[in-house]
Amino acid sequence: MSVTDAVSVFAEGTFEEQILELVNYLALSLPEDQRPNYVQPFQDVLTTQEGQKPIEKDEERRRKALTLVLGEVKGLGEGSEREIEGFFNLLLSHFLTLLPLDAPETKEQLATLLQTVASADAPSSIKYRILSNIFNATPRKSGLRLPVHRALIELASANDELDHLAVSVSEVEKWLSEWDVSVDEKTSFLKTLFDVYTKSGDLDTSYLYQLSYVRSIPPSSPSAESAAGELIATALRSPTTFDFDPLFRLDAVVAAKNHELFPLLQIFLNDGLSQYQDWESGHADVISKYNLDKTQLERKIRLLSLATLGFQNVGRDLPYSAVASAIQVEESQVERWVIDGNIFISFYAQFTLLKLTFLVTAIRAGLITSKISQTTRTLHIIRATARAFERDQWEALEKRLVAWKTGLSSVLEVVVAAKKRNVPEAPAATPVTVTPTGIEASTPQPQETVA
Repeated sequence: MSVTDAVSVFAEGTFEEQILELVNYLALSLPEDQRPNYVQPFQDVLTTQEGQKPIEKDEERRRKALTLVLGEVKGLGEGSEREIEGFFNLLLSHFLTLLPLDAPETKEQLATLLQTVASADAPSSIKYRILSNIFNATPRKSGLRLPVHRALIELASANDELDHLAVSVSEVEKWLSEWDVSVDEKTSFLKTLFDVYTKSGDLDTSYLYQLSYVRSIPPSSPSAESAAGELIATALRSPTTFDFDPLFRLDAVVAAKNHELFPLLQIFLNDGLSQYQDWESGHADVISKYNLDKTQLERKIRLLSLATLGFQNVGRDLPYSAVASAIQVEESQVERWVIDGNIFISFYAQFTLLKLTFLVTAIRAGLITSKISQTTRTLHIIRATARAFERDQWEALEKRLVAWKTGLSSVLEVVVAAKKRNVPEAPAATPVTVTPTGIEASTPQPQETVA
Protein backbone atom coordinates (compact mmCIF):
# COMPACT_ATOMS: atom_id res chain seq x y z
CA MET A 1 0.00 0.00 0.00
CA SER A 2 1.71 3.16 -1.21
CA VAL A 3 0.72 6.81 -1.17
CA THR A 4 2.74 7.59 -4.27
CA ASP A 5 -0.07 6.61 -6.62
CA ALA A 6 -2.73 8.77 -4.94
CA VAL A 7 -4.60 10.98 -7.43
CA SER A 8 -6.12 14.28 -6.33
CA VAL A 9 -8.59 15.64 -8.89
CA PHE A 10 -10.51 18.19 -6.78
CA ALA A 11 -7.57 20.06 -5.26
CA GLU A 12 -8.48 23.72 -5.78
CA GLY A 13 -11.23 26.15 -4.81
CA THR A 14 -12.97 27.24 -1.64
CA PHE A 15 -14.65 24.85 0.77
CA GLU A 16 -18.03 25.66 -0.79
CA GLU A 17 -16.74 24.96 -4.30
CA GLN A 18 -15.16 21.67 -3.27
CA ILE A 19 -18.33 20.44 -1.54
CA LEU A 20 -20.37 21.32 -4.62
CA GLU A 21 -17.87 19.42 -6.77
CA LEU A 22 -18.46 16.36 -4.57
CA VAL A 23 -22.23 16.77 -4.74
CA ASN A 24 -22.21 17.27 -8.51
CA TYR A 25 -20.18 14.09 -8.88
CA LEU A 26 -22.74 12.17 -6.82
CA ALA A 27 -25.52 13.66 -8.96
CA LEU A 28 -24.05 12.14 -12.13
CA SER A 29 -25.92 8.91 -11.40
CA LEU A 30 -29.29 10.76 -11.59
CA PRO A 31 -31.23 11.87 -14.67
CA GLU A 32 -30.16 15.37 -15.64
CA ASP A 33 -33.52 16.96 -14.85
CA GLN A 34 -33.35 15.67 -11.24
CA ARG A 35 -29.90 16.99 -10.47
CA PRO A 36 -30.82 20.61 -9.53
CA ASN A 37 -33.27 19.43 -6.83
CA TYR A 38 -30.62 16.98 -5.55
CA VAL A 39 -28.00 19.71 -5.21
CA GLN A 40 -30.29 22.35 -3.64
CA PRO A 41 -30.18 21.13 0.03
CA PHE A 42 -26.38 21.26 -0.05
CA GLN A 43 -26.44 24.76 -1.49
CA ASP A 44 -28.76 25.83 1.29
CA VAL A 45 -26.32 24.63 3.93
CA LEU A 46 -23.38 26.27 2.18
CA THR A 47 -25.10 29.64 1.66
CA THR A 48 -24.26 32.16 4.35
CA GLN A 49 -27.43 33.80 5.65
CA GLU A 50 -27.60 37.24 7.20
CA GLY A 51 -26.05 37.22 10.63
CA GLN A 52 -24.12 33.99 10.04
CA LYS A 53 -20.35 33.65 10.00
CA PRO A 54 -18.77 32.88 6.63
CA ILE A 55 -18.66 29.11 6.19
CA GLU A 56 -14.84 29.14 6.10
CA LYS A 57 -15.01 30.33 9.75
CA ASP A 58 -18.00 28.21 10.77
CA GLU A 59 -16.71 24.74 11.57
CA GLU A 60 -20.14 23.47 12.64
CA ARG A 61 -21.71 24.29 9.26
CA ARG A 62 -18.74 22.77 7.42
CA ARG A 63 -19.10 19.59 9.48
CA LYS A 64 -22.87 19.52 8.74
CA ALA A 65 -22.23 19.89 5.00
CA LEU A 66 -19.69 17.06 5.04
CA THR A 67 -22.06 14.82 7.01
CA LEU A 68 -24.75 15.37 4.37
CA VAL A 69 -22.31 14.36 1.63
CA LEU A 70 -21.23 11.24 3.54
CA GLY A 71 -24.87 10.22 3.89
CA GLU A 72 -25.27 10.28 0.10
CA VAL A 73 -22.29 8.08 -0.73
CA LYS A 74 -23.99 4.82 -1.78
CA GLY A 75 -21.32 3.51 -4.13
CA LEU A 76 -18.30 4.58 -6.13
CA GLY A 77 -20.22 6.77 -8.56
CA GLU A 78 -20.37 6.98 -12.32
CA GLY A 79 -16.97 8.52 -13.08
CA SER A 80 -13.76 7.09 -14.47
CA GLU A 81 -11.33 5.39 -12.10
CA ARG A 82 -9.35 8.62 -11.93
CA GLU A 83 -12.47 10.61 -11.03
CA ILE A 84 -13.59 7.99 -8.49
CA GLU A 85 -10.23 8.08 -6.75
CA GLY A 86 -10.15 11.87 -6.79
CA PHE A 87 -13.65 12.05 -5.30
CA PHE A 88 -12.70 9.82 -2.36
CA ASN A 89 -9.37 11.60 -1.85
CA LEU A 90 -11.12 14.95 -1.45
CA LEU A 91 -13.90 13.46 0.68
CA LEU A 92 -11.30 11.86 2.94
CA SER A 93 -9.35 15.11 3.22
CA HIS A 94 -12.39 16.89 4.67
CA PHE A 95 -13.29 13.82 6.77
CA LEU A 96 -9.91 13.83 8.52
CA THR A 97 -9.90 17.62 8.91
CA LEU A 98 -13.42 18.26 10.21
CA LEU A 99 -14.34 15.18 12.26
CA PRO A 100 -12.82 14.32 15.68
CA LEU A 101 -10.89 11.11 14.96
CA ASP A 102 -11.41 9.62 18.41
CA ALA A 103 -15.18 10.14 18.49
CA PRO A 104 -17.44 7.05 18.27
CA GLU A 105 -19.54 8.80 15.61
CA THR A 106 -16.45 9.19 13.41
CA LYS A 107 -15.68 5.47 13.70
CA GLU A 108 -19.25 4.65 12.72
CA GLN A 109 -19.14 6.95 9.70
CA LEU A 110 -15.80 5.49 8.62
CA ALA A 111 -17.14 1.95 9.00
CA THR A 112 -20.11 2.83 6.75
CA LEU A 113 -17.80 4.38 4.16
CA LEU A 114 -15.47 1.34 4.19
CA GLN A 115 -18.41 -1.03 3.73
CA THR A 116 -19.68 1.08 0.82
CA VAL A 117 -16.30 0.89 -0.93
CA ALA A 118 -15.69 -2.80 -0.24
CA SER A 119 -19.17 -3.92 -1.40
CA ALA A 120 -19.32 -1.72 -4.51
CA ASP A 121 -19.86 -3.37 -7.87
CA ALA A 122 -16.50 -2.29 -9.27
CA PRO A 123 -13.10 -3.77 -10.14
CA SER A 124 -11.11 -4.77 -7.08
CA SER A 125 -8.15 -2.69 -8.27
CA ILE A 126 -9.93 0.64 -7.72
CA LYS A 127 -11.28 -0.54 -4.37
CA TYR A 128 -7.75 -1.44 -3.26
CA ARG A 129 -6.54 2.01 -4.31
CA ILE A 130 -9.29 3.84 -2.42
CA LEU A 131 -8.82 1.79 0.75
CA SER A 132 -5.02 2.10 0.55
CA ASN A 133 -5.31 5.86 0.13
CA ILE A 134 -7.56 6.02 3.19
CA PHE A 135 -5.08 3.93 5.20
CA ASN A 136 -2.08 6.03 4.18
CA ALA A 137 -3.84 9.37 4.69
CA THR A 138 -5.02 8.47 8.20
CA PRO A 139 -2.58 9.65 10.92
CA ARG A 140 0.00 6.95 11.66
CA LYS A 141 -1.00 6.42 15.30
CA SER A 142 -4.75 6.75 14.81
CA GLY A 143 -6.90 3.78 15.79
CA LEU A 144 -8.90 4.38 12.59
CA ARG A 145 -6.15 2.62 10.67
CA LEU A 146 -7.22 -0.71 12.14
CA PRO A 147 -10.71 -0.91 10.54
CA VAL A 148 -9.25 0.32 7.24
CA HIS A 149 -6.65 -2.45 7.23
CA ARG A 150 -9.30 -4.95 8.26
CA ALA A 151 -11.38 -3.88 5.24
CA LEU A 152 -8.35 -4.39 3.01
CA ILE A 153 -7.68 -7.84 4.48
CA GLU A 154 -11.30 -8.93 4.07
CA LEU A 155 -11.43 -7.63 0.49
CA ALA A 156 -8.20 -9.45 -0.41
CA SER A 157 -9.40 -12.62 1.30
CA ALA A 158 -12.73 -12.56 -0.56
CA ASN A 159 -10.85 -12.27 -3.87
CA ASP A 160 -8.12 -14.78 -2.92
CA GLU A 161 -5.53 -12.02 -3.32
CA LEU A 162 -3.85 -11.79 0.09
CA ASP A 163 -0.43 -11.80 -1.54
CA HIS A 164 -1.31 -8.48 -3.25
CA LEU A 165 -1.11 -6.68 0.11
CA ALA A 166 2.59 -7.47 0.57
CA VAL A 167 2.45 -6.80 4.31
CA SER A 168 4.62 -8.82 6.68
CA VAL A 169 3.70 -10.06 10.14
CA SER A 170 6.39 -7.85 11.69
CA GLU A 171 4.90 -4.76 9.99
CA VAL A 172 1.44 -5.56 11.36
CA GLU A 173 2.85 -6.08 14.86
CA LYS A 174 4.67 -2.73 14.62
CA TRP A 175 1.47 -0.98 13.50
CA LEU A 176 -0.51 -2.49 16.37
CA SER A 177 2.08 -1.20 18.82
CA GLU A 178 1.59 2.31 17.40
CA TRP A 179 -2.18 2.47 16.92
CA ASP A 180 -4.35 3.88 19.67
CA VAL A 181 -6.57 0.81 20.06
CA SER A 182 -7.58 -1.38 22.98
CA VAL A 183 -6.10 -4.79 23.80
CA ASP A 184 -9.38 -6.43 22.82
CA GLU A 185 -9.31 -4.69 19.42
CA LYS A 186 -5.73 -5.84 18.80
CA THR A 187 -6.58 -9.41 19.78
CA SER A 188 -9.69 -9.46 17.59
CA PHE A 189 -7.73 -8.09 14.63
CA LEU A 190 -4.96 -10.70 14.99
CA LYS A 191 -7.61 -13.42 15.21
CA THR A 192 -9.06 -12.15 11.91
CA LEU A 193 -5.62 -12.32 10.27
CA PHE A 194 -5.06 -15.83 11.61
CA ASP A 195 -8.45 -16.96 10.28
CA VAL A 196 -8.11 -15.48 6.78
CA TYR A 197 -4.61 -16.88 6.23
CA THR A 198 -5.74 -20.28 7.50
CA LYS A 199 -8.64 -20.17 5.05
CA SER A 200 -6.27 -19.22 2.21
CA GLY A 201 -4.06 -22.25 2.87
CA ASP A 202 -0.97 -20.19 3.76
CA LEU A 203 -0.30 -22.17 6.91
CA ASP A 204 3.16 -20.75 7.60
CA THR A 205 1.87 -17.15 7.72
CA SER A 206 -1.23 -18.32 9.56
CA TYR A 207 0.93 -19.90 12.26
CA LEU A 208 2.91 -16.66 12.73
CA TYR A 209 -0.33 -14.70 13.18
CA GLN A 210 -1.61 -17.36 15.54
CA LEU A 211 1.52 -16.87 17.68
CA SER A 212 0.88 -13.12 17.72
CA TYR A 213 -2.79 -13.67 18.51
CA VAL A 214 -2.11 -15.89 21.52
CA ARG A 215 0.65 -13.53 22.66
CA SER A 216 -1.88 -10.70 22.75
CA ILE A 217 -4.35 -12.57 25.00
CA PRO A 218 -4.06 -11.85 28.73
CA PRO A 219 -3.54 -15.12 30.66
CA SER A 220 -6.60 -14.31 32.78
CA SER A 221 -8.86 -14.14 29.72
CA PRO A 222 -11.52 -16.90 29.51
CA SER A 223 -10.37 -17.65 25.96
CA ALA A 224 -6.66 -17.94 26.83
CA GLU A 225 -6.50 -21.69 27.57
CA SER A 226 -8.49 -22.80 24.53
CA ALA A 227 -6.47 -20.47 22.24
CA ALA A 228 -3.21 -21.77 23.74
CA GLY A 229 -4.36 -25.37 23.27
CA GLU A 230 -5.22 -24.76 19.62
CA LEU A 231 -1.82 -23.14 19.08
CA ILE A 232 -0.07 -26.17 20.58
CA ALA A 233 -2.10 -28.47 18.33
CA THR A 234 -1.25 -26.35 15.27
CA ALA A 235 2.48 -26.50 16.05
CA LEU A 236 2.34 -30.27 16.57
CA ARG A 237 0.34 -30.83 13.36
CA SER A 238 2.62 -28.72 11.19
CA PRO A 239 5.18 -30.78 9.24
CA THR A 240 7.56 -27.79 9.10
CA THR A 241 7.42 -26.58 12.72
CA PHE A 242 10.33 -27.89 14.78
CA ASP A 243 10.98 -24.89 17.04
CA PHE A 244 8.68 -25.20 20.06
CA ASP A 245 10.64 -22.87 22.34
CA PRO A 246 8.68 -19.72 21.28
CA LEU A 247 5.49 -21.31 22.60
CA PHE A 248 6.94 -21.50 26.11
CA ARG A 249 7.60 -17.76 25.97
CA LEU A 250 3.88 -17.02 25.69
CA ASP A 251 2.08 -16.28 28.95
CA ALA A 252 -1.13 -17.91 27.76
CA VAL A 253 0.69 -21.17 26.92
CA VAL A 254 2.59 -21.26 30.22
CA ALA A 255 -0.67 -20.62 32.06
CA ALA A 256 -2.26 -23.56 30.22
CA LYS A 257 -0.07 -26.14 31.99
CA ASN A 258 -3.16 -28.19 32.85
CA HIS A 259 -4.18 -28.53 29.22
CA GLU A 260 -4.10 -32.12 27.97
CA LEU A 261 -1.62 -31.27 25.18
CA PHE A 262 0.84 -29.45 27.44
CA PRO A 263 2.80 -32.61 28.46
CA LEU A 264 3.20 -33.53 24.80
CA LEU A 265 4.53 -30.05 24.04
CA GLN A 266 7.11 -30.47 26.81
CA ILE A 267 8.23 -33.76 25.27
CA PHE A 268 8.75 -32.10 21.88
CA LEU A 269 10.79 -29.35 23.51
CA ASN A 270 13.04 -31.43 25.76
CA ASP A 271 12.63 -35.19 25.41
CA GLY A 272 13.01 -38.00 22.89
CA LEU A 273 11.28 -40.85 21.15
CA SER A 274 10.92 -43.08 24.24
CA GLN A 275 9.09 -40.40 26.19
CA TYR A 276 6.84 -39.70 23.23
CA GLN A 277 5.98 -43.37 22.83
CA ASP A 278 5.13 -43.63 26.53
CA TRP A 279 2.78 -40.64 26.22
CA GLU A 280 1.24 -41.80 22.95
CA SER A 281 0.40 -45.24 24.28
CA GLY A 282 -1.95 -43.75 26.88
CA HIS A 283 -3.43 -40.84 24.95
CA ALA A 284 -4.91 -42.19 21.75
CA ASP A 285 -8.12 -40.26 22.45
CA VAL A 286 -6.21 -36.94 22.69
CA ILE A 287 -4.44 -37.60 19.39
CA SER A 288 -7.79 -38.23 17.73
CA LYS A 289 -9.48 -35.27 19.41
CA TYR A 290 -6.93 -32.76 18.06
CA ASN A 291 -6.55 -34.42 14.66
CA LEU A 292 -2.87 -35.25 15.20
CA ASP A 293 -1.04 -37.66 12.90
CA LYS A 294 0.90 -40.30 14.86
CA THR A 295 3.23 -40.98 11.95
CA GLN A 296 4.00 -37.29 11.58
CA LEU A 297 4.57 -36.89 15.31
CA GLU A 298 6.95 -39.83 15.42
CA ARG A 299 8.89 -38.52 12.44
CA LYS A 300 9.23 -35.07 14.04
CA ILE A 301 10.38 -36.38 17.41
CA ARG A 302 13.00 -38.58 15.71
CA LEU A 303 14.36 -35.59 13.78
CA LEU A 304 14.35 -33.47 16.93
CA SER A 305 16.22 -36.22 18.77
CA LEU A 306 18.76 -36.24 15.95
CA ALA A 307 19.12 -32.46 16.29
CA THR A 308 19.72 -32.78 20.04
CA LEU A 309 22.38 -35.44 19.49
CA GLY A 310 23.98 -33.24 16.85
CA PHE A 311 24.01 -30.15 19.10
CA GLN A 312 25.76 -32.15 21.81
CA ASN A 313 28.43 -33.26 19.36
CA VAL A 314 29.17 -30.32 17.08
CA GLY A 315 32.62 -30.75 15.54
CA ARG A 316 32.76 -34.46 16.36
CA ASP A 317 32.29 -37.71 14.46
CA LEU A 318 29.27 -39.77 15.48
CA PRO A 319 29.20 -43.47 14.63
CA TYR A 320 26.09 -44.76 12.90
CA SER A 321 25.40 -46.89 15.98
CA ALA A 322 25.02 -43.80 18.20
CA VAL A 323 22.62 -42.15 15.75
CA ALA A 324 20.62 -45.36 15.36
CA SER A 325 20.33 -45.71 19.12
CA ALA A 326 19.14 -42.11 19.59
CA ILE A 327 16.36 -42.30 17.01
CA GLN A 328 15.65 -46.03 17.50
CA VAL A 329 16.22 -47.30 13.98
CA GLU A 330 18.47 -49.93 12.42
CA GLU A 331 21.95 -48.78 11.41
CA SER A 332 21.01 -49.50 7.81
CA GLN A 333 18.32 -46.78 8.09
CA VAL A 334 20.55 -44.02 9.47
CA GLU A 335 21.42 -42.57 6.07
CA ARG A 336 17.76 -42.59 5.04
CA TRP A 337 16.89 -40.53 8.11
CA VAL A 338 19.79 -38.14 7.68
CA ILE A 339 19.39 -37.82 3.91
CA ASP A 340 15.62 -37.56 4.13
CA GLY A 341 14.13 -36.22 0.91
CA ASN A 342 11.37 -34.49 2.87
CA ILE A 343 13.74 -32.72 5.18
CA PHE A 344 17.20 -32.56 3.64
CA ILE A 345 16.71 -31.40 0.10
CA SER A 346 20.22 -30.32 -0.87
CA PHE A 347 23.33 -32.44 -0.87
CA TYR A 348 26.30 -33.16 -3.10
CA ALA A 349 28.82 -35.98 -3.35
CA GLN A 350 32.51 -35.28 -3.01
CA PHE A 351 34.77 -38.04 -4.27
CA THR A 352 38.23 -38.50 -2.77
CA LEU A 353 40.65 -41.37 -2.92
CA LEU A 354 39.20 -44.53 -1.37
CA LYS A 355 36.24 -42.82 0.28
CA LEU A 356 32.88 -41.28 -0.50
CA THR A 357 31.62 -38.33 1.55
CA PHE A 358 28.19 -36.66 1.43
CA LEU A 359 27.74 -33.10 2.68
CA VAL A 360 24.16 -32.91 3.88
CA THR A 361 22.38 -29.63 4.69
CA ALA A 362 19.06 -29.42 6.57
CA ILE A 363 17.52 -26.63 4.51
CA ARG A 364 13.79 -26.92 5.11
CA ALA A 365 13.92 -28.02 8.72
CA GLY A 366 17.05 -26.06 9.59
CA LEU A 367 18.05 -28.74 12.09
CA ILE A 368 21.50 -30.06 11.25
CA THR A 369 24.39 -29.78 8.82
CA SER A 370 26.76 -32.74 8.66
CA LYS A 371 29.06 -34.90 6.58
CA ILE A 372 28.37 -38.58 6.15
CA SER A 373 31.31 -40.87 5.60
CA GLN A 374 30.14 -44.20 4.22
CA THR A 375 33.58 -45.77 4.57
CA THR A 376 33.95 -45.06 8.29
CA ARG A 377 30.19 -45.14 8.88
CA THR A 378 30.29 -41.90 10.80
CA LEU A 379 28.41 -38.62 10.82
CA HIS A 380 30.56 -35.49 11.27
CA ILE A 381 28.44 -32.71 12.80
CA ILE A 382 29.11 -29.26 11.35
CA ARG A 383 26.13 -27.39 12.77
CA ALA A 384 23.01 -28.27 14.73
CA THR A 385 20.02 -26.38 16.11
CA ALA A 386 19.26 -26.35 19.83
CA ARG A 387 15.64 -27.20 20.66
CA ALA A 388 15.77 -24.73 23.56
CA PHE A 389 18.48 -22.28 24.58
CA GLU A 390 18.83 -22.22 28.33
CA ARG A 391 21.65 -22.65 30.85
CA ASP A 392 22.92 -25.99 29.49
CA GLN A 393 23.05 -24.64 25.95
CA TRP A 394 24.86 -21.47 27.04
CA GLU A 395 27.44 -23.59 28.88
CA ALA A 396 27.97 -25.78 25.81
CA LEU A 397 28.39 -22.66 23.68
CA GLU A 398 30.91 -21.24 26.13
CA LYS A 399 33.00 -24.43 25.95
CA ARG A 400 33.01 -24.31 22.15
CA LEU A 401 34.03 -20.66 22.11
CA VAL A 402 36.90 -21.36 24.52
CA ALA A 403 38.01 -24.30 22.35
CA TRP A 404 37.86 -22.16 19.20
CA LYS A 405 39.80 -19.38 20.95
CA THR A 406 42.48 -21.84 22.01
CA GLY A 407 42.66 -23.25 18.51
CA LEU A 408 42.98 -19.81 16.97
CA SER A 409 45.71 -18.88 19.45
CA SER A 410 47.67 -21.99 18.43
CA VAL A 411 47.31 -21.10 14.77
CA LEU A 412 48.48 -17.54 15.48
CA GLU A 413 51.55 -18.85 17.31
CA VAL A 414 52.44 -21.07 14.33
CA VAL A 415 52.05 -18.13 11.93
CA VAL A 416 54.23 -15.84 14.06
CA ALA A 417 56.92 -18.54 14.37
CA ALA A 418 56.88 -19.11 10.61
CA LYS A 419 57.28 -15.38 9.95
CA LYS A 420 60.28 -15.25 12.27
CA ARG A 421 61.95 -18.17 10.48
CA ASN A 422 61.45 -16.55 7.07
CA VAL A 423 62.84 -13.07 7.96
CA PRO A 424 66.36 -12.75 6.38
CA GLU A 425 69.22 -11.81 8.70
CA ALA A 426 70.23 -8.14 8.55
CA PRO A 427 73.72 -7.36 7.04
CA ALA A 428 76.52 -6.35 9.38
CA ALA A 429 76.38 -2.69 10.35
CA THR A 430 78.89 -0.31 8.78
CA PRO A 431 80.87 1.75 11.28
CA VAL A 432 79.91 5.38 11.40
CA THR A 433 81.61 8.53 12.57
CA VAL A 434 80.10 11.68 13.84
CA THR A 435 81.18 14.79 11.98
CA PRO A 436 80.20 18.40 12.43
CA THR A 437 77.81 18.01 9.50
CA GLY A 438 76.03 14.86 10.71
CA ILE A 439 76.42 11.13 10.60
CA GLU A 440 78.59 9.71 7.86
CA ALA A 441 79.69 6.24 6.98
CA SER A 442 83.31 5.87 7.96
CA THR A 443 85.96 5.08 5.35
CA PRO A 444 88.95 2.90 6.02
CA GLN A 445 91.95 4.97 7.16
CA PRO A 446 95.42 4.18 5.75
CA GLN A 447 97.63 2.49 8.27
CA GLU A 448 100.95 4.01 9.08
CA THR A 449 104.03 1.78 8.85
CA VAL A 450 107.15 2.21 10.79
CA ALA A 451 110.31 1.82 8.84
